[in-house]
Amino acid sequence: MEEQKDTIKESQGKSFRQSCFEIYDKKYRKLLFISFSVLFIALALIFFKFFTTGEFLNKDVSLKGGVTITIPFKEKHIETSFLQDSLKDRFPKNDITVRSLENFGVQEGIIIEADIEGSNKEELASFIASIESSMGIDLKNINYGIEVIGSSLGESFFNESLKILLVAFVFMGLIVFIYFRVVMPSVAIMLAAFSDIVVALAVVNLLGMKIGTAGIAGFLMLIGYSIDTDILLTVRVLKRKEGTIMDRIISSIKTGMTETLTAIAAVIVGLLVTQSEVVRQIMIILLIGLVADILFTWIQNVGLLRIYLERKERKMRSL
Repeated sequence: MEEQKDTIKESQGKSFRQSCFEIYDKKYRKLLFISFSVLFIALALIFFKFFTTGEFLNKDVSLKGGVTITIPFKEKHIETSFLQDSLKDRFPKNDITVRSLENFGVQEGIIIEADIEGSNKEELASFIASIESSMGIDLKNINYGIEVIGSSLGESFFNESLKILLVAFVFMGLIVFIYFRVVMPSVAIMLAAFSDIVVALAVVNLLGMKIGTAGIAGFLMLIGYSIDTDILLTVRVLKRKEGTIMDRIISSIKTGMTETLTAIAAVIVGLLVTQSEVVRQIMIILLIGLVADILFTWIQNVGLLRIYLERKERKMRSL
């Protein structure tokens, strides 16, 4: 009886896997609707933010200008949320963020970022006085640091960062096209990488994260991570001849998913271990992009590749 039950369970498991495989194999055109819907929603969210706020992402002080004040202390614990709300009440027109500076879970200071004009000595002095009043300390007795970034300099950083992203994307596309020398697969690879970036940006906006220079570096890294699996898939499907198309796709999935899941595990460990806000911002962007890459590589790119190969096969038969 037990052997029969095991046999039934095994057959049920096989039938489920088989049904999933059949959907993936035969319904790939319909599955494309899922990936393009996600991409459309992400683009809609980004455009909505742009039309409502004038910016397509939340920029921190390093990209829009302002002051960053780092206050080290160990004598008392400061509630960052209380301090942030207190400063926002006194400066309602400014964007203010307070973060805890920790070492192995122990608070050793705070970092305050505000988009105030650092060159305006009166405004800066008033802001520092508000910090002292809210914290109940005298900053004259503390060796704190102030970093001032002008609004024009921050805007320059942002514009240059966008140019770097665009140039990296264009050169990546040229290299892909030169290697494959076929338009459709090259466009599919670029579309997948673009989709990863767009979805990551939309999710970051929904989370309310403020992107700085570290975030731009995260998006640059995401381009490399996302295109890796797409090139792996395209090379195996187009360049190799052994087995059927689905055999090559399944082989690519096994290798590509191993790479992606390993990268995701490494990113999660980094998020849990790091105490740096810079590293944390990069890791969050990579994590979102890598998860999105699973959808856009193994559904979107696979579907577009199969459509291309079907059209190519029909042309060959008509000749």
